[in-house]
Amino acid sequence: MGNAPVLLFLCDKPSCRNRACVNFYRMDNLGELSKGVETMKFEVQENYLTIYLPKDLDHHSAEEIKREADRLIERGHIRYVIFDFAGTEFCDSSGIGVIMGRYKKVCMFGGEVWAAHTSERIKKILKMSGAAKIMQIYEEEKV
Repeated sequence: MGNAPVLLFLCDKPSCRNRACVNFYRMDNLGELSKGVETMKFEVQENYLTIYLPKDLDHHSAEEIKREADRLIERGHIRYVIFDFAGTEFCDSSGIGVIMGRYKKVCMFGGEVWAAHTSERIKKILKMSGAAKIMQIYEEEKV
């Protein structure tokens, strides 16, 4: 599935008012769109880019994320990148590379990188890899 063609669609939700809201879909072997574990979403608001990461942040998804994020960072003058890990269960060194590379891009302009909705497992990966040293990890208050 990693080599399947990738299609991009602008968000068609009427409630979405973002300048850029892009969804990735893959074509499966039957030529049908499959959205789910391999889906990534990008939202741009002012100079913030939020990347909603897929279930598996690995070498299969890393290239697509890097390519689209870099395009949006350069086009939209992005200074802040927020990685939303809400649906992410797995992250390997390719995923850490995505974070580090986007940090280097926005850091040159005084920007920052954030992580949101991190599970305990993802927090541990970010800390062990050293990525937690270069990014803010947003902690939600528990009620």
